[in-house]
Amino acid sequence: MKDQKLIRFDWAIKTILRDKANFDVLEGFLSALLKEDIKVVQLLESESNQDTPRQKFNRVDIMVQDSNQKHMIIEIQNEHEADFLERLLFGTSVVIVDNLEIGQSFSEVKKVISISIQYFNLGRGEDYIYYGSTHFQGVHTKKPLIIKKRYSLTDKKFIFKDRNIEKEIFPEYYLINVERFKDEILSDIDEWIYMLKNETIPNDFKSKNIDKAREKLKLVQMSEPERKAYEKICNQYCS
Repeated sequence: MKDQKLIRFDWAIKTILRDKANFDVLEGFLSALLKEDIKVVQLLESESNQDTPRQKFNRVDIMVQDSNQKHMIIEIQNEHEADFLERLLFGTSVVIVDNLEIGQSFSEVKKVISISIQYFNLGRGEDYIYYGSTHFQGVHTKKPLIIKKRYSLTDKKFIFKDRNIEKEIFPEYYLINVERFKDEILSDIDEWIYMLKNETIPNDFKSKNIDKAREKLKLVQMSEPERKAYEKICNQYCS
């Protein structure tokens, strides 16, 4: 039996995956990429989550909870723009500022992870997933800077623990180059990238919740008006 055609994932994020009943699809994709159980709390209603046709293929911000019960914001974007890397930096900065209210302590700054799904070549390289973050190391020793945080046990007792500032504070970036993926399945995230590239999910794929994506993203489930609108926008912006 031929695998059924699916709706593009970036379109789905901006439409049917807004429904809480479909958050399990987003959770499966994010859990596979970040290699831990991720729970979607809500899609953030901000200026970044616009609903104009072109922006349906642009970006969306998602509040999630990781396996340590910590909340963070995931920014997923897809569109190729001029000054793309500068746009990534600006986007994460806006998300951070938008989610810190006046008067709040800087300790309340939300962790942000930026995920870019690219159907274009940003630069030269052989991999299809690239990761970036901020780290500090000695100019001479080349050793990382160890930063500790004070934790109170009682009014008079406290301890210091090392902080993983890359994971706790600074934005992290994942660049997924869909076209470079060779359709070779080596890990859970490869099944999801296969879906991003081919818009199908073979029946033997087994990563978390990918079976939910297979059922919920079927193109045939769209009504005729929905399918026509989808095809019109896709013809304009999916090339």
